[in-house]
Amino acid sequence: MTKVDFYTGAEDKLRTACRLSHKAMQNGMRVLLHAPDEATAAALDKLLWNYPATAFIPHCRSHEAEAAAMPVVLGHDEKTTPPHSELLISLHHECLPFFSRFERVIEIVGQHEDDVRLGRERFGFYRDRGYELRHFDLKTKND
Repeated sequence: MTKVDFYTGAEDKLRTACRLSHKAMQNGMRVLLHAPDEATAAALDKLLWNYPATAFIPHCRSHEAEAAAMPVVLGHDEKTTPPHSELLISLHHECLPFFSRFERVIEIVGQHEDDVRLGRERFGFYRDRGYELRHFDLKTKND
């Protein structure tokens, strides 16, 4: 069954997504980094080329031919078939319909009041369905 991790209190959700993608990639995991829209996907694409500062995260968009072999795949269209089923990092405000295809899901929640409320709703959705949940408070921990 899918394991779900919540990272809450993120000052910058995009940088947090890059950091978690980099960490997962270093641990040999393949990542689907899913953005809610094209503008966010484009901003992530730009950040991934410069993260970390002394390197970059090899990545491509989900519709590109290289997606099946790339360690980090960036998507925003829910209709695109995920290229793997290892790790989904979601920047959406609601649970993605295909989340259960993945071994692990990371939900990133920012500090804005609306984002916190929507994060709590997603947490409740997963909890009520019996998914294994973990929580990491980014305001208090350096993870």
